[in-house]
Amino acid sequence: MTTKIHIWHTGSVYIDQALAFKEKTWHPMPYSGWLRKKENKSWFPVSAYLIEHPKGTILIDTGWHEEIRTNSKKHLGWLPNSMFKGNLPTGESIKDRLEHMNLSSKELDYVILTHLHADHVSGLKHVTGAKTILTSEVEWQAAQRGLGYVRSMWEDVPVKTFEFHDISFGPFEKGYDLFHDGTVLLVHTPGHSKGQVSVLISTEGGWVLLASDVGYAEKSWMQQILPGVTVHKGDAHKSLAWVKDFSTREDCRYVFANHDPDVREGVIVDE
Repeated sequence: MTTKIHIWHTGSVYIDQALAFKEKTWHPMPYSGWLRKKENKSWFPVSAYLIEHPKGTILIDTGWHEEIRTNSKKHLGWLPNSMFKGNLPTGESIKDRLEHMNLSSKELDYVILTHLHADHVSGLKHVTGAKTILTSEVEWQAAQRGLGYVRSMWEDVPVKTFEFHDISFGPFEKGYDLFHDGTVLLVHTPGHSKGQVSVLISTEGGWVLLASDVGYAEKSWMQQILPGVTVHKGDAHKSLAWVKDFSTREDCRYVFANHDPDVREGVIVDE
């Protein structure tokens, strides 16, 4: 059995560009979009990924929940709803995507949450039947008490956590080997959030790196442009530098940022 990686856009998010690409400006919080002009704002894709792996079926992040279509303010809460908007066309929710592939959530061996910000976990309750839902222990603890999270999105969901261990990849060489065989690695790439991971997948043609929100687009790591929101600038820079270095390796096939407008939907298969 070969490995297939499905790239899905599970809707889009309307944000100030300063949330995607950090700006130096007089505005104390340009990423919020408050008192900012319309021309500063854009729609960015919200990606999720389905990995058909010989050892299991893995969903990476969950995109928007269908409630975003009908009651955005209730789903996001007042403060997040004042900073960004979500759009979820028919057919693009995780629920829709799985149904299109004739998959139920019970057939998902793993749901991996790269971090717990709203646009990555909003659709989590569409896949509560998955066998195992995982995020890092560092991220889980940060989300229980930190700002920037909508905790109702995982309320009553059986989320499990994993500890970071020494691995040979990443800015801090910490992560989690999902199948204990080096084929799917959850690489600790903090900075945007404390416990964020990127997902590194081995294919016959080389590595595929799903870089989550280390940067919002390829230009982020190529030009070292931080996301507008970081919990630790030093870690964020180090994570971006690692992604840039990894992207230049001969055995690296692709690197994808979660919100890159230039990334198109498709399927990556073993070469």
